[in-house]
Amino acid sequence: MPYLHPEQDTTERRRIDPAIEMEGISKTFGSVRANHDIRFSVRHGEIHALLGENGSGKSTLMNILSGIYMPDQGTIRLRGREVVFRSPKDSIALGIGMVHQHFKLVEPMTACDNISMGTGEGLLQARGKAVSRIREYSDRFGMPIDPDQKVSDMAVGEKQSVEIMKVLYRGADILVLDEPTAVLTPQEIEHLFAILRRMREEGASIVFISHKLNEVMDLCDRVTVLRKGETVGTVDVRDTTPRHLIEMMVGRTVDLAIERPPVGDDGICLDVHGLIVRDVMGVKKLDDVTFRLSHGEILGVAGLAGSGQKELCESIAGLLRPQSGRILFHDHDIIGRSPREIIRMGVSMSFIPEDRLGMGLVASMDIADNIMLKDYALYGGFLLDRPSARRKAQSIVERLDISTPGIFHPVRKLSGGNIQKVILGREIDLSPKLLVTAYAVRGLDINSSYTIYHLLNEQKRKGVAILYVGEDLDVLLELCDRILVLCGGRVTGIVDARTATKEDLGLMMTGLAAHGEATA
Repeated sequence: MPYLHPEQDTTERRRIDPAIEMEGISKTFGSVRANHDIRFSVRHGEIHALLGENGSGKSTLMNILSGIYMPDQGTIRLRGREVVFRSPKDSIALGIGMVHQHFKLVEPMTACDNISMGTGEGLLQARGKAVSRIREYSDRFGMPIDPDQKVSDMAVGEKQSVEIMKVLYRGADILVLDEPTAVLTPQEIEHLFAILRRMREEGASIVFISHKLNEVMDLCDRVTVLRKGETVGTVDVRDTTPRHLIEMMVGRTVDLAIERPPVGDDGICLDVHGLIVRDVMGVKKLDDVTFRLSHGEILGVAGLAGSGQKELCESIAGLLRPQSGRILFHDHDIIGRSPREIIRMGVSMSFIPEDRLGMGLVASMDIADNIMLKDYALYGGFLLDRPSARRKAQSIVERLDISTPGIFHPVRKLSGGNIQKVILGREIDLSPKLLVTAYAVRGLDINSSYTIYHLLNEQKRKGVAILYVGEDLDVLLELCDRILVLCGGRVTGIVDARTATKEDLGLMMTGLAAHGEATA
């Protein structure tokens, strides 16, 4: 740390002195060592990235900082003073705010009510004061929030601004953001970064957790990398590269190229025409969705959260009954058929749902039994071939590098990324002709994500038709052959991934532009 003369500007001193110092932090859960002797510090007026593979200890470390866990060993100093957090309330009281990836907002309530709720001010008595403070912060940090607007009427980027405002309103000047750009359009990401840069200028300390290295390089000042629960090192962004950061995370060189094999020529696999889906209230979730998917092709699906991606996947998989339209797998019309009926028709399809534990796996069962469960669903009968299922489970664990004590480990005790690997490995092992994936790499680290991309390309080379619903536009543009864009349940365009840009997709996702091939 450079020496500062006592007469030098105190603002400059604050920016160099640490706001957070975590020294020798260790935490174990039974036999699992989540953190071991971790060193992590963040300066005033700094955006500091925290990187690491799934299971590297990032979440545990941040849970310690936010008061959810207490460390077994180590010290935490805040603004130079040693502190002990026994609950999240202690952390919040000392100015630390956590902005979670999944918003924790009450949709029917207004922005003002969500922001002031839980502060002890009351929803009615101090409303005028709350509105005034919200508008002050909005002007100060460039967050145009209408205090009287209901959260349910907001765009995703606006909801995230409300989440940030919640922690600022409680006096936080140290913010932890967990995967904050996962569901944002490129335009919303630019706006978020502008807000964070303005906060940095005002002296706030920001911990930025992300798997997107291009964002880390664009936004952050320094990066700390964790691997297997230990600190690998801290580097200045200007002195490093994405490749070097990945080597620090993984411990070896990783090929960052995403292949795009040529599209196969085995004809159309899936033909969706005029698909209309309504929810229980009669609201259209899909409106006249039409597209074709060829064998040996990866068709990406892009859209803001809630644009109809879930309903599209579940309609194709037979979990949702559309009101009208056609879903043709070769010459079989499968619309309205149950998953079991679709299988009995001879349709070879695998579906990887968004809700892994709710729909894809049984949390209380082990890996081997979850693998066997799908075989039993397909073939039925009274005799279960457990040895075969165990061999298959062991093969999937080794091929996808699933971090687990063994194949008899309960699925619920795996990390989110390893849960995703289990279901993806199981579904690919079924040798489908059509593979429908909803957010196949959500929550996965870079190394695991690239393993999945390579697996999908292997399936593509075998002639499998792949519908890939994703949220990382860079990956969609590199991996897919074409990209279908949904906005409010309607197709705003189908574009060639080789020529489209993120800006094109962002405008189509928000309904500000329509582009691409005809969808009829």
